[in-house]
Amino acid sequence: MRREQFESFKELLERLSENSPFYKNKFKTTEVSIDDIKSPEDISELPFTTKDELRDAYPLGLQAVPDEEVVRIHSSSGTTGKPVIIPYTRKDIEDWSVMMARCFQLAGITPLDRVQITPGYGLWTAGIGFQAGVEKVGAMAVPMGPGNTEKQLQMMMDLKSTVFVATSSYALVLAEEVEKRGIRPQIHLKKGVIGSERWGEKMRSRIKNELDIDIYDIYGLTEIYGPGISLDCDCHTGLHYWDDFLYFEIIDPVTCKPLKEGEYGELVITTLKKEGAPLLRYRTRDLTRLIPGECPCGSPYPRHDVIIGRTDDMVKVKGVNIYPGQIDELLRDIEGASSEYQVMIRHINGKDEMTLRVEKEKDSQNNNLRDIIIDRFKKKVGIHIEAEVLDIGELPRSEKKSARILDCRYQ
Repeated sequence: MRREQFESFKELLERLSENSPFYKNKFKTTEVSIDDIKSPEDISELPFTTKDELRDAYPLGLQAVPDEEVVRIHSSSGTTGKPVIIPYTRKDIEDWSVMMARCFQLAGITPLDRVQITPGYGLWTAGIGFQAGVEKVGAMAVPMGPGNTEKQLQMMMDLKSTVFVATSSYALVLAEEVEKRGIRPQIHLKKGVIGSERWGEKMRSRIKNELDIDIYDIYGLTEIYGPGISLDCDCHTGLHYWDDFLYFEIIDPVTCKPLKEGEYGELVITTLKKEGAPLLRYRTRDLTRLIPGECPCGSPYPRHDVIIGRTDDMVKVKGVNIYPGQIDELLRDIEGASSEYQVMIRHINGKDEMTLRVEKEKDSQNNNLRDIIIDRFKKKVGIHIEAEVLDIGELPRSEKKSARILDCRYQ
């Protein structure tokens, strides 16, 4: 931890203890004294903040500034419970736009680019966050918002958009439609900034190859500003994160003990500069690692690896823990298997049964694909499953995030 970071961390603790009712109560109930934090090693003694606590603070229990300083709110979807509402001050909005602009600049986006923004606007952070970054860089924003693929492609051609921003699921939809309609010569795209959900290397390659563009992976979450807190560079050796605004830790998700650089675990984030709703040691539930050493691109900002899964998207089948990231890796090495898959889990006759439905590549001649998938899954994950091979396009597509695992055991 850099000295400047630790000074910012100490300043944050002072602000939390003075201005945040949420953390005043948390420090009191956990009997933590911020005066005891005298070195970076002491940070592990501070309490974590969890998603459930943020939900319990609904609607504005996280607010740490007077009402007159709040200029905007954003919110999580609330699909799994109460939404989390995050208030922003004017400085929070400016800091977020700076981070987003850094992402675009790292991807080589300039004022000459035209950036088509396909994620949603409104309470969700994505659309408006990307737009602020585009405008900060000085590029042209094309604020399309989600869906209406026909109009997206028309505007893409007519306005000669050079960059598009999307979830990986919708990026694949657009790539497939461009190929299906034979309009690649009329598309001027050079780059894609893709985020919002974890995605595998095969999906990345399909989007990159079908659109003939460079792809950049962007990361963020509503609780921590929104998208734009990290991005991978041209070297694609990890995502650079902005450590003057954020402090990253990796912990063992079971023991909660800190892990060393290079070890995979749960990402924990502290917002060093945030005013409206600062967060201390927030457990993101995202699984990754901090990458040691310097990036070949020369950026001074540290890196984390791609998100390989979430602690809450794990499913246990026949006593074995399974993550979507494992399936991505397995399919990546199987010739003829496409990027798109769906897992169906049922409980039949007292036993768990799992079926992995996989689309095959368009020109695949691999007639043994089903048996190969079943065999590789047994060897890699350790359990027997059923497999179903489908043609390209048979699995459902999404304009937002794709549902990869359908667990029907408890319905």
